[in-house]
Amino acid sequence: MKINGKKYRTIWFEKNIVKIIDQTKLPHKFEIKDLKTVKDAIHAIKTMEVRGAPLIGATAAYGLVLSIIEKNDLSFLKKSSEELVASRPTAINLKWAIDRMMKKLSGVNEKDILKIALNEAKAITEEDVKFCKSIGLNGLKIIEDIANKKKDSVNILTHCNAGWLATIDWGTATSPIYHAHQKGIKVHVWV
Repeated sequence: MKINGKKYRTIWFEKNIVKIIDQTKLPHKFEIKDLKTVKDAIHAIKTMEVRGAPLIGATAAYGLVLSIIEKNDLSFLKKSSEELVASRPTAINLKWAIDRMMKKLSGVNEKDILKIALNEAKAITEEDVKFCKSIGLNGLKIIEDIANKKKDSVNILTHCNAGWLATIDWGTATSPIYHAHQKGIKVHVWV
C-alpha cells in the first residue's frame, strides 16, 4: 500500500528492529512503531497495535526473532513463545506461527539460530503476501462471472479485518476488489 507516495507493508524487519504501523493511531495519525524486544511484540498484539490474523501471526514470528536477539537462550525462547501465544489465545495464526517457528528452531545451534529464525519469519510474511494475492486472483474470477451475468456493478460485503492492514500487504477481501477495479468492473463494497 502506498502512503504519501511511499510503499509500506504492515510489518517489516530493519536493522534488528521490527517495524509496524501502529493501528491504534489510525485513522487520525500514521505512525511507525519500533518493536525492539519480545515484550514489545507481545504488547503490540495485546493492545491491538497489530490487528488481523495474518499480521498477528507475522508479529509473533518476528517476536521470536526479537527474543533470540535479546537473549540467545533456549529456555528464554520457550518462555517467549508461551508468552506470545498467551497474548491473544484465540488467534489461530499466532499459535500456528509460533508452532512453525519453534519446530524450525528445534535442535538448531546458537550460532545459526538467529539466521534461521529470521529467514522463517520472513518466509511467513512472504507466504501471506502470496496467499492474499492468490485469494484476489481467484476472487476476481468470481467477481467477473457475477459482473458478466448482471451486466451491472457487483456488490461485495466484507466483514472483520479484510484489508491490507490486517495482513502484510494485499489484504484478503480488498485484493479481489483491487483486481476487479483494474479490469474496469464496477464494485460497490459494503463493510
